[in-house]
Amino acid sequence: MSERSELIIASQFSPAVNALLSERAGLAVRDVPPGPLHDLPDADVLFALPAPKGQSLKVAPPPPNWPSVRWVQLASVGIDYYPDWLFDGPVVTSARGTASVAIAEYVLAAIFSAAKRIPEIWLSQAADWRRMELAVVHGGTLGLYGFGSIGQEVARRAVALGLRVLAVRRSETPFDVPGVEAVRSIEELLERSDHLVLAAPSTPATRHAINRATLAHAKPGLHLINIARGNLVDHDALHAALDEGRVALATLDVTEPEPLPAGHPFYGHPNVRLSPHISPSSDRIVPALVEKFLSNLDRFRSGRPLADVVDTARGY
Repeated sequence: MSERSELIIASQFSPAVNALLSERAGLAVRDVPPGPLHDLPDADVLFALPAPKGQSLKVAPPPPNWPSVRWVQLASVGIDYYPDWLFDGPVVTSARGTASVAIAEYVLAAIFSAAKRIPEIWLSQAADWRRMELAVVHGGTLGLYGFGSIGQEVARRAVALGLRVLAVRRSETPFDVPGVEAVRSIEELLERSDHLVLAAPSTPATRHAINRATLAHAKPGLHLINIARGNLVDHDALHAALDEGRVALATLDVTEPEPLPAGHPFYGHPNVRLSPHISPSSDRIVPALVEKFLSNLDRFRSGRPLADVVDTARGY
């Protein structure tokens, strides 16, 4: 491939965001619709979005001019949305860290709403006036399955709130958040946690990490929070554990599939709180993604190593 005198960027963000990118980068940015890359223009760089509603792009074939792309910046941390060929050639970087604070705050909101029984305590009429027992978050135990950028942000805030924090991770790397205790397995996390947060990537090793066998170890009153990927949980096993009282509450921001089909038993279940994969969402996410891209673009143009290069074996 002959070198162009100027880089060309293709982006799946909105035309308004792409116009900002073009202005900030001083380069041409070509609009590409979200979803399968059927009509990818000739470009050096691709800023790629997951498919709408979290749908998989794995069955999509590569576009004819795919070999011209030399670098792909993902607008997500997880890589399980994308086809294998996207990682076979160009360097691929993730959006690690751009939504970690927002997701950590969602986790804390879920914990506090469970402990303080929100919205159950709000009154709509005089007849609703009654006393009920609330829980105290301080002194409880929070378990983390996965200790990447999201897990670290959750841990920092949980420790500051007086929670005991336990975590399991695949590597032997020491936890760089003071106050976090390492445990040996997800079974131990389930046995000891009042709130268990799933924050691991989707890989063959993590698929259905929450299943009938592991849920048998659940501490009475367990609150399960999934902000990672839906396939970390065997939904049938979780449903049974909820109905049997072995799990008290499940807060699920992610499911498999997304959305769950109409009539799924989790809709309206008294002990399930579903949200539409919205924990990363905030008014800061697009600016953070733009800054992430521009920072890596400076590195790319100067020939320096890019930040947060994807490791397909690790799943992020």
